[in-house]
Amino acid sequence: MPTALLSLFAIADYLIAAVVLALPIARLPAPARGIGLALATLAVLVHGTLMFGMHRGGLDLHFFASLSLAAFGIAALTLIVNLVRPVAALGVLVFPVAALLLCLDVFYAPATVAQPMEWQIKLHVSFALLAYSLLSIAALLAILLALQERALRRRRIDSGLIRALPPLTMTESLLFRLIGVGFVFLTLTLVSGVLFVDDLFAQHLAHKTILSIASWLVFGILLFGRWRWGWRGNRAVRLTLIGMSVLLLAFFGSKFVLEMILHRPL
Repeated sequence: MPTALLSLFAIADYLIAAVVLALPIARLPAPARGIGLALATLAVLVHGTLMFGMHRGGLDLHFFASLSLAAFGIAALTLIVNLVRPVAALGVLVFPVAALLLCLDVFYAPATVAQPMEWQIKLHVSFALLAYSLLSIAALLAILLALQERALRRRRIDSGLIRALPPLTMTESLLFRLIGVGFVFLTLTLVSGVLFVDDLFAQHLAHKTILSIASWLVFGILLFGRWRWGWRGNRAVRLTLIGMSVLLLAFFGSKFVLEMILHRPL
């Protein structure tokens, strides 16, 4: 089947899955939650097949391909998270974005070629992808947690959002578990960068490295504060969003400036 048709199939599955999962939040009659997650699973499988098929099994790290790869990782981990905790509301946020980024990669991005990589660099990239995906989901969950706390403070306990999310304490526990695992993979990303990247502070990597370390410090402080002083609520949400914003700049800020504005390859 042509790439365009497969892409449209995956995009449609992502969008339909998001709509199905959003129905309970909108207080509309909804089919089983499993239908939305099944559609999303199919979309993720097709997305992964397309991504690696388009680049002959290689890792393409150009701007739009990187965005699509990150979207694939985040969507896949969202499904895994839903096996542990029923947080289908995450899919309402994640799956439309995955559809958009897949669409941009397939139909808008210029043709690119995956560069050959040694296994050490592939391992470094894999750690980075897992770290970014886990911490992205944590950031989205932090937003949902803030909305959940706001609804409870206003005594809107019958709102669609409250019914779509686990209890507040369970949501908060899941948030910190994701941050903890993401922090481990971010640590492995930095360590593997030191070990395997020839010049970690080269021209195109210096600011990326500095921003990644800054994000690592923010998440490290948050985890220490949680362990030592029981940080939670708005403080946890703010630090999570700050850490993720810095990490977003580290991962994609330089790519956007160099490739989309200056038209220079990384």
